[in-house]
Amino acid sequence: MPENKSWPGISSLALEEPLLWEKGREGRTGASLPDPDVPAAPLAGLERAGLPLPDLSELDVVRHYTRLSTWNFGVDTGLYPLGSCTMKYNPKINEKIAALPGFADAHPLMPAELAQGAMRVVYETEQALCEITGLKACCLQPSAGAHGELTGIMLIQAWHRAQSRQRTKMLIPDTAHGTNPASAALCGYEAVKVPSGPDGILTVEGVAALMDENCAGIMVTNPNTLGLFESNLTEIAKLVHERGGLVYGDGANLNAIMGYADMDRIGVDVMHMNLHKTFSTPHGGGGPGAGAVCVGEKLVPFLPGPRIAEENGRLIWTCAGEHSIGRLHPFYGQFGVILRAWAYIKTLGADLKKASELAVLNANYVKAKLRDVFELPFPQDSLHECVFTDKKQEAFGVSTMDVAKRLIDCGYHPPTIYFPLVVHGAIMIEPTESESLDELDGFIAAMRDIAAQAEKDPAALHAAPSLTKVGRVDEVGAARKPVLTGDM
Repeated sequence: MPENKSWPGISSLALEEPLLWEKGREGRTGASLPDPDVPAAPLAGLERAGLPLPDLSELDVVRHYTRLSTWNFGVDTGLYPLGSCTMKYNPKINEKIAALPGFADAHPLMPAELAQGAMRVVYETEQALCEITGLKACCLQPSAGAHGELTGIMLIQAWHRAQSRQRTKMLIPDTAHGTNPASAALCGYEAVKVPSGPDGILTVEGVAALMDENCAGIMVTNPNTLGLFESNLTEIAKLVHERGGLVYGDGANLNAIMGYADMDRIGVDVMHMNLHKTFSTPHGGGGPGAGAVCVGEKLVPFLPGPRIAEENGRLIWTCAGEHSIGRLHPFYGQFGVILRAWAYIKTLGADLKKASELAVLNANYVKAKLRDVFELPFPQDSLHECVFTDKKQEAFGVSTMDVAKRLIDCGYHPPTIYFPLVVHGAIMIEPTESESLDELDGFIAAMRDIAAQAEKDPAALHAAPSLTKVGRVDEVGAARKPVLTGDM
């Protein structure tokens, strides 16, 4: 393989670790408990046939999970250029604030007079998100980005219902996130695909041809999944409004345009934001998340309740209006995530705009440094991410998957691959604003070495990763025939 010390991948000690059921020995215990003052009883339902709970010492358990942790790769380990998921560094101060006893130990059923601090966090976060987006009001109840999307479409549906009309279709660009058509379908809409123009963005003409009296509106990811700003969106929004529809903005990529784009002036009626992406809270493993929703003036009466209002310097809960779509969450959203996002916003303040600038700068730097060795389907300036293809490597029998697996050997988590679907063999790279020039240069060196190896030794790429504890796995087999117990 090419010799290059710019990237951190290296072969090192990898400890074997058996399953807990294999480690257990009868009579071991990790706790010293007083003699019980009630008769012993079996733990009914906690033992599965042939798979009893193992007896383990404290040391057994600590070493087991510590060793397993050394097999993991996370954003605290190295660069995680996973486009469309914004896997950026989470400042530890956010975690310290979230762990403060007054927040961490607060019970969700506390009355408002005893929860003023927590309510203040929620209230100020809502106000900040309204200022950032330019929209009128905010709701933090949704539990994740997709939940926020669903909320936005429910709001659009409720608005149309209030106008005494029923529409059946929702326009969705071919560069949308996959959850967009799912959210529309859950609300009973037929998803109608809107093709992008030759430069990767929507055209007014393309939307006009599909926007009819049966369309409730359009869902637009901006910047889109190609990392491109939808520069025709203001005209598109005007067209949709003239034809009786509303504009939904997918704000999952908001980190590219904070401080630069006013959604209300653009014509967006409702937008969700992923607090667990743009505002740097923990992300991955299925949660936790938070899908804040901001709306323009006309959708305020339809927001979920209860809502927080300020009265004589105190925060109170107010009931939802008669047009509200109702409550979305047993309590008020994912408070721990909201709290971390509040800390991030408070810490950066006006520098949120700089975070966007650095995200765009980093993505375009990577794009400029790799465009001669990887095919670039859309050469115009990107925003927060850039998308390459494996077209040049295909000539040597090397695929996007081979590139991704080889990156693991180099010490980097692979970027998003084969998405967006409109690009064949896509390699979507989102370095985020977190990464330094040194880190980016190391990643770029690794990608260039892989491109060179594709020409000289493609067989080695087919066998990658070769430095990891586990080599290339049968991903299709793992998905279709998962092993969900300790029995192998």
